[in-house]
Amino acid sequence: MEVNDSGSVVLTAYHSYTPARGGEPSFAPDGPPGRSPLRKSFPRCQRVDRMLSNESLHPPVYSRSNSQASVDSTSMEDFWCEVENIKESTNDRQDDQNLLEVKPPDEGELEAEWLHDVGLSTLVSGSEEEDGEALLSTLTRTQAAAVQKRYNTYTQTMRKKNKHTVRDVRDIFGISDNSPTFEATPASPVTSNGIQLPVHKPATSCLEYKFEDSQSVTEELSFEVSFSESITVIPKHRQWHTNQSFKKEESALPNFTIRKSRFGLTEVGDLSLDDMKKIRYLSLIELAAFYDALGIELKRNRTERVKGRESGLFGVPLTLLLESDQKKIPGIKVPLIFQKLLLKLEETGLETEGILRVPGSASRVKSLRQEIESKFEEETFDWDQVRNNDAAGLLKMFIRELPTPLFTVEYLPAFITLVEKIPKVKLQLQALHLLIMLLPDASRDAAKVFLHFLKKVVSNEGKNKMTLWNVSMIVAPNLFVYKGKRANQEEMLAAATTAHIVRLLIKYQDILWMVPNFLISQVRKMNEAALNNTKRQLMFDKGVRRLLRRKTMERERPERTEYDIPEGVIRVHAPLHSKVSMAIQLNNQTKVKDIVARFYCENSHEPSEKMQVQSLHEIGGNIGQHCLDPDAHMLDVYHANPQAEWVIKPKIS
Repeated sequence: MEVNDSGSVVLTAYHSYTPARGGEPSFAPDGPPGRSPLRKSFPRCQRVDRMLSNESLHPPVYSRSNSQASVDSTSMEDFWCEVENIKESTNDRQDDQNLLEVKPPDEGELEAEWLHDVGLSTLVSGSEEEDGEALLSTLTRTQAAAVQKRYNTYTQTMRKKNKHTVRDVRDIFGISDNSPTFEATPASPVTSNGIQLPVHKPATSCLEYKFEDSQSVTEELSFEVSFSESITVIPKHRQWHTNQSFKKEESALPNFTIRKSRFGLTEVGDLSLDDMKKIRYLSLIELAAFYDALGIELKRNRTERVKGRESGLFGVPLTLLLESDQKKIPGIKVPLIFQKLLLKLEETGLETEGILRVPGSASRVKSLRQEIESKFEEETFDWDQVRNNDAAGLLKMFIRELPTPLFTVEYLPAFITLVEKIPKVKLQLQALHLLIMLLPDASRDAAKVFLHFLKKVVSNEGKNKMTLWNVSMIVAPNLFVYKGKRANQEEMLAAATTAHIVRLLIKYQDILWMVPNFLISQVRKMNEAALNNTKRQLMFDKGVRRLLRRKTMERERPERTEYDIPEGVIRVHAPLHSKVSMAIQLNNQTKVKDIVARFYCENSHEPSEKMQVQSLHEIGGNIGQHCLDPDAHMLDVYHANPQAEWVIKPKIS
C-alpha cells in the first residue's frame, strides 16, 4: 500500500469506480453513483450504492485512498458484499442499542483522559498517590518524554482557561529550565531481572527500510527492549516513502520468531489481574512513545458509550454475559453463547466451501436468533438444525452487535494509522502488539478464541476456498464498524486498511498474546517502588513502630526452615501432591520444567486422575502472580524476585 506524509488520510471506499487510463483502477467519483461500470462485477450482491440511500449519508468527495490504490477493485468485492449483507440483515428490525449523546471533547480533556487511562490521574487531580509515583519511577526515557509531552499540553491548556492551578511538569519529572529535552534514542536494554544489556545501535534508521519483506528469511523479534527505545532519532523533514504497497497473498507477509530469553515467554493469562492492569498502563504509555518516536500523531476517539441490552444474548455487553455465565461455571472467561457458536462451526463448518463469505438465509438467521434467545439458557435449543452458513451469520451478528467492539472504539484511529503511516510490517506488528495489550480482559479473551477459530478456517483453505485475504475481507467490516456517529463516514471507508489489520491479527496472533518482557520488568519495578513507599509510610506511624518493637521483643527464634535456605536454593510447594514441599538447589541450567518433572517423579504413585497438568507459579515479592514458562531458567527468575514463593498448581486457562 502507498504511504505518504499528508497528515490525514481519508479512504474512498464509497467512490464509484471508473477505469483509469493504462489499466490502473481509478477511485475518483467521476460519474454518478448509479452508473458504475463495475456493476456486473458484483454477482453475489446488489449494488453497493444502495447503502448510500440514507439521507444522513452522502458519497464523500475525497482524495484517492492510499491503501486502496494498491488493491484491485475485484479483490475488494468480498468486503462490499459483506457490507451489503450487514445492511440487509439490519434493515428489518429495530436496533436495541442506543447511542448516548456525548459532547465533543473540550480542549485539554483528551490529554486528561489519557493521563487517567495510564494510571496518572494524580497529575490531574493534584493528589499524592503512591501508584502514580511508582509508575513514573519505572518509565524509560522515551516513555517519560511521552508523558511529559501530554502533561505539558494539558497544563498549558488549563492555564489558558484559568480553571485551576496545575503542577509544573518540572516538579513531576525533576527537570530544570536548562535540562535537555527527551529524544527518542536507543537506551540500554533492561531485562526482566533488571540487568542492563549492551546497546546495539541499528546500522540504519527504521525509516530507511523498504517495504519489501522477504519470505526467505525469518526475522527474530526481541521482547527484552522497549519498542520505542529501539527506534533511532528521526531526522526533521524526513518524508515517508510513497511507493509502499501490500499484496493480498499470504506469502507477501514476512515470518517472525520470538527470541526466547532465559526468562521464557509470558502469555496474557499468565499474570494476575492486578499486574495486567499495570501492563495496560505501561502499554498505553509505550504506544504513545512508540508513535512519537516514529513522528506519528497518536489519535484517539472520545469514548462513545452505547447502552446495550441488559438481558438476552445478542447485543449484550461481554461483561454482563460473563457475569451470568460465571454463576454456572466459575472462572469462565468467554461467554457460553460465543463458545457454542464457534464450536458449532469448528465441528461441522471448517470444510464448508465459502464459509463466512456465503451468507445464510436472512429469514432463517433471524428466526434462529429468536429461538436461541428463548431456549439457550434452558439448553433446549437444537444446534443440529443450524446450517453452517447460518451459524456463520449468527457468529458475525453476535460480534457486530456488541455494544463495545472487541478492538476498542477509543484507539480505532491508532489501528488505522499503524497501516497508513508505518511502512514496515515489523513496526506495524509492534504497534498492533501494544494495542492488543490495551484490551479489557473480556474483549481480549473473546478476541483470542475468535482469532484462533479464524486461523483454523484459513488452515482448511484447500477445502473451503477461504484464503487469509478472503477471511480478512469478510471479517473486517464486522470487527471495525461500530455504532457511533462516525461509523458510516470513517470506519466503513477503511476497507483495505482494516482487512490488512485483520490479516496481521490472524497471522501473528501467537506473538500478539505474549506480554513483552520489558513490560513485565517495569511491573516488577513498579511493585517494588509501591512496596517501598508503603514501608516508609508505616515507619512514620507511631502505633506501627510500637507494635513492631513489641513483636521484636516477643519473637522467638524462627522455626521455619525457609529462613535457613542458602543462596540458590528455593522451597517449592505443591499443595495438590502428597509430597507438598521440596527444597531444590538451582544452577544455571535448571529450568522450570525440570522442577515440575521432579515433583511428578516423586509423586508417581498417586492415582492418574490426580496427576493433572500443573505449572510452577511465582507468587508475591515484586509480582502478583506469574505462571512461569516451562523453558524459563529458574535461577534467573529467582534472582529477579528472591522474595517470591514458588507453588506448583494447575494453570488457570
